[in-house]
Amino acid sequence: MKRLVSDGIVDYLERRGVEYVFGLCGHTVIAMLDAFSRSTKLRYVSVRHEQIAATAADGYARIAHKAGVMICHLGPGLTNATTGVANAAFDSIPMVVIAGDVPSYYYGKHPHQEVNMHCDGSQYDIYKPFVKRAWRIDRPEAFPEVLDKAFRLAESGRPGPVLISVPMDMFSREIENDVWERTYMDSHETIKPALDPATAKKIAQTLIEAKNPLIHAGGGVLLAQASKELEALVDFLDIPVSRTLMGQGCIPDTHPLLLGQTGFWGFELTHQKTLTADHILILGSRMAEADSSSWYKGVTFDQSVTKFMQIDIDPTEIGRNYPVEIGAIADLKHALAQILEAAKEICPNGIDRPELRKEITEYKANFKKQNQPICDDDRFPMTPQRILRDCKAILPEDALIFTDVGWNKNGMAQQYDITIPGTINHPSGLATMGFGAGAILGAKLAAPDKVVITLTGDGGFGAANPCVMATAVEAGIPVIWVVMNNSAFGTIAGLEGLHYKNERENCRLHLGTEFKIRPAEMGNTMGGEGTFQQAWESYSPDWAAVARAYGVDAVKIQSAAEFEDALKQAVEAVQNGKPFLIDAPMENIAVPTPGVWNINDIYTHKENVSIENGRLKFADEMGGKTVEVVRSQAADA
Repeated sequence: MKRLVSDGIVDYLERRGVEYVFGLCGHTVIAMLDAFSRSTKLRYVSVRHEQIAATAADGYARIAHKAGVMICHLGPGLTNATTGVANAAFDSIPMVVIAGDVPSYYYGKHPHQEVNMHCDGSQYDIYKPFVKRAWRIDRPEAFPEVLDKAFRLAESGRPGPVLISVPMDMFSREIENDVWERTYMDSHETIKPALDPATAKKIAQTLIEAKNPLIHAGGGVLLAQASKELEALVDFLDIPVSRTLMGQGCIPDTHPLLLGQTGFWGFELTHQKTLTADHILILGSRMAEADSSSWYKGVTFDQSVTKFMQIDIDPTEIGRNYPVEIGAIADLKHALAQILEAAKEICPNGIDRPELRKEITEYKANFKKQNQPICDDDRFPMTPQRILRDCKAILPEDALIFTDVGWNKNGMAQQYDITIPGTINHPSGLATMGFGAGAILGAKLAAPDKVVITLTGDGGFGAANPCVMATAVEAGIPVIWVVMNNSAFGTIAGLEGLHYKNERENCRLHLGTEFKIRPAEMGNTMGGEGTFQQAWESYSPDWAAVARAYGVDAVKIQSAAEFEDALKQAVEAVQNGKPFLIDAPMENIAVPTPGVWNINDIYTHKENVSIENGRLKFADEMGGKTVEVVRSQAADA
């Protein structure tokens, strides 16, 4: 007995537990859309731009802990989705992308929208730099095997996206049912590796004997869902924990041994401890530039002082940026449980470091105290710290928060305490503007009972393509967008203002708590690259008005005092099934940082730059004095 390939694919996805497929129509995938319409278990979510489909599938995967699925048209459909899929790849998020292609019998004839500049029927080559594997279906009988391989590869090892490029005629072919027989026998889970017991014991012994041990936790801890195991080990041995951006929430930010983030937007105390640690155990981190202060020696990490041990599921990450005395490939959930077991055998009573806990607690309390005035400030446009304060007061503790790029990510990671693992989600590796606005669509579908919100800049929300709101309304997905609106690509405007004379005269740099960006006054022309202003006046869209045009309830904040009530209104709206947008005018104030970013050296003349005690300094050409940069120029994007 035969059936259509498209119906066979839908049946496979249903049996795989796929609940949603995100996509956009196109003539190459009409057969699949028809098959979706007959499914009672799987819902097709139609969007208006393929990047939204990719980010929604990404957001779903982060919350559901399984591969997100998207489908798209050939050519421009596939290329539109590229950024969203690459963002998932860089953040290790599993995704299966099914893309329609030209009819198989027209390869090389240049049919409509074919990609064939260097090879006939080769659109799948576009994705090869960032997907784990790209397949092209050349015969319909290959589908069952390729689908099994695709899902297994996407979800195992270091997770990531895969691509299946399908000539459109393949969807409409008929094949025998018994071709699908193997898919009923193939397991859907791949067993993950544990540590060799001797290695687990050696790591435990090293941590116990170290004078100043430290654990550096990355996003791999959360991908492995190993937060409980990490916290148990930390509590037993009283070891301080530093974390990366993607590691936020690995253990509660309020934990007395959680130092905080490292790198560009880290903390002074965190860097003091990472620089003086004699042994650091790296867990699920690529030791990337942002988390390692551009790898400047003596700023965040120092290999002449510290010996590193590293555990990762991806062998290519072991020792990539710092030499390791122990490098191990393992699933962190298994590995941490093994290390704790070994530690209990070696040191049954554990270790107690009350002075360390006290030092960390006092430092964090002092940071909050110093930050409190700007959090409570009534000025308008609002301070970003005030926005975070009110979010913390109003949002449920288990709300799912997605950031974007700029202050909403960097400030949130530094100044907003996350207490439940998996409730904060940042775009890190590719750092894609527009991520949060679309990702929350998939996240809400994965967790319909949670409040799901994104904090995004006005630049990021514009880059996201505001038609995300159309999808939310049409598909009935109640989410909250908070647009932290500083009328700029704030990070870039800040860099210009800090480093280039054409902006410097109109840039007010406060080395205390503020860094405000003002464009050069140029009549009715653009007030400097990266700003959405003319003659000092914003011409950024009224996003609340745009939202209402899409059928979304929305409020444009007129004073700082209004934000809290607006957020309460938003939470009530989504609990009643309606999406909501808040447009919050905000100042461009920098995120404080003790870290170093190499681009400062690149932009500032070398003769004006020096590194002293791990601090970047440059000569202020305006005042003729040396200024110590302890605050980053990064703000809301």
